[in-house]
Amino acid sequence: MKRYMLLHYGFEKPTPETMAAWTRWFEAVRAHTVEHGGFRGGRELSNEGAKELPFGAASITGYSILRAESIEEAQRLAEGNPFIAGIRIYEITAH
Repeated sequence: MKRYMLLHYGFEKPTPETMAAWTRWFEAVRAHTVEHGGFRGGRELSNEGAKELPFGAASITGYSILRAESIEEAQRLAEGNPFIAGIRIYEITAH
């Protein structure tokens, strides 16, 4: 089985309803879950230097690593997620 990284985008102050929806989604994908995590703050380093990243609608706010047979299956698993702005799905390859 392959591993997929789901990057969660967007932040809003969570409500009890939002937190309940996240809890339901985590439970729904538990059999496929390798790891979940969140981010606080961030910094981007580029050729122009370093800058602090805001925490808002365009921010990467968390990630999930799930096992799935295909990117289509990973997408089906992600579709039940109560994301704020969106989710990006990438296959993880080992080197």
